[in-house]
Amino acid sequence: MTDQLPVAVVGAGPIGLTTALGLAHYGVPYVLLEEDAVLSSDTKAGTTLSRTLEIWNRYGVVDGILAAALRIDEIGDIDRATNTPRASVQLAELVNDTQFPFVINLPQQKMEPILAAALEQPVLTRHRLLSFDVLDDRVVLHVETPDGPRDIEASHLLACDGGRSKIRDALGVKVVGETLPERYMLIDVLVDLDVSNARDYPYLAYFADRSEWMVLIRQPDNWRFLFPLAAGAEPPDDEDLLVKVKQFIGEVDRIELMGSVVYNVHHRVAEQWTKDRKVFLMGDAAHLITPMWALGLNTGALDASNLPWRLAWVLRGWAEPSLLDGYEQEQRPVAIEGSGEMAEAARKYMAQQRGAVTEDTGAWATAYNRTLLSVRLDVDGVGDWSMVATSAEPPAVRAGDRAPDLVLQSPTGRTTIHDLCRDSFVALYFTDVRRRPDIPLNDSPALKHYAVSRWDAPHDSGLRDRALFDPGSVATNRYGVPPESVVLVRPDGHIAAVAPLSAGVAEELYTRTTGREAP
Repeated sequence: MTDQLPVAVVGAGPIGLTTALGLAHYGVPYVLLEEDAVLSSDTKAGTTLSRTLEIWNRYGVVDGILAAALRIDEIGDIDRATNTPRASVQLAELVNDTQFPFVINLPQQKMEPILAAALEQPVLTRHRLLSFDVLDDRVVLHVETPDGPRDIEASHLLACDGGRSKIRDALGVKVVGETLPERYMLIDVLVDLDVSNARDYPYLAYFADRSEWMVLIRQPDNWRFLFPLAAGAEPPDDEDLLVKVKQFIGEVDRIELMGSVVYNVHHRVAEQWTKDRKVFLMGDAAHLITPMWALGLNTGALDASNLPWRLAWVLRGWAEPSLLDGYEQEQRPVAIEGSGEMAEAARKYMAQQRGAVTEDTGAWATAYNRTLLSVRLDVDGVGDWSMVATSAEPPAVRAGDRAPDLVLQSPTGRTTIHDLCRDSFVALYFTDVRRRPDIPLNDSPALKHYAVSRWDAPHDSGLRDRALFDPGSVATNRYGVPPESVVLVRPDGHIAAVAPLSAGVAEELYTRTTGREAP
């Protein structure tokens, strides 16, 4: 793509940074514009879910994030009135679903520099987008820079410029939904709850209460508290804030306020996310979600997972431009009826109000849902999607599901299913390699083929280079498809289709998905 115009990403928050990393991963040139001089240092999001960690892993940045973060395998649920724990969410239930059976706590102001440091091209700070023109074959951005006005030509424009998106306003796109009268207050404090005042709370704990709920978040080097402010109420002063904290955790020998922020509570979604397959709204520019259960930033990360591979496939000529339509088709329902409604139900649960979400689907499903591994996308455009797993045990996979990421043994060593589809579509043939199934050669950069079998491929089978050993049929059983089935997995780790094994079936499924034959 050396002669390819760059994709312009506007806004260097976590979604803009993740999107730029995704474009770089797929070899798509980009420019990332940020109107401020430095990345934000405000107190913002602090919890990142397993699905986002998988996305960062694909884009090659998860190790740096994990090194700086605090990992959590239990989400606590505590009744404030009695200070007694209820059934917590045990994320170790997910060990056969993901390489990250945990969530992490890391303040956004510490996360963003790690993402930015991994970029191939640095963020262009103090670059403010003034206007743009959408032409037939490009988008022309008119930008104010430290060196004066500049025009930047781009193949596409990605609006990651936040809830007050100027790009969205310029497109004339309306935002529908509501902003609640109550606000949330987030405060960071230094306090020892480990030794001198040991409390042994889970590192992420939700204190439900009808009069005033609270979320307790253990950050890598401090504690964070989140609680609601009544409509019209003024934020407490510093001394009252510390009194409020101690009302939840009890008296302590020493406590120090580090910082605080108040923000509004939204459930608002843009009516349109794309323009002429050239301009796309992402993150808060597309949806403002109540940040309960960490559904704000993490819903935006789903956008940054879905769009970059589509742009890469279209720009390479590996797919029809219509592939880009799937971005809004799949992500918009998740934001409107999925994350938005889940967050609002969670808020009601915390306040013990009517309409609250109840989680009685079992330990595995609860963990699956709370980590966003449960998102099933509408890959066929028929309205069949979901964010909530309801079965007590993992069901057989379906088109649209995020592919469970299990370990398999290749001829050269350990691999995982998400490793296999990191750069291409992957067809998994659940079969018996002893019977010498017809598995195509891996001669396309866009589509790879692998047999998955509890039998290791014999060296004289002709399948050694494209067979994956599944000891104990662990992956085969988790996928749950009938014997002699093909599962086509997209580069973003979602399943494009499931079909009976037959000659050429994977190539047919790829063409149905992308509009073109695999190169």
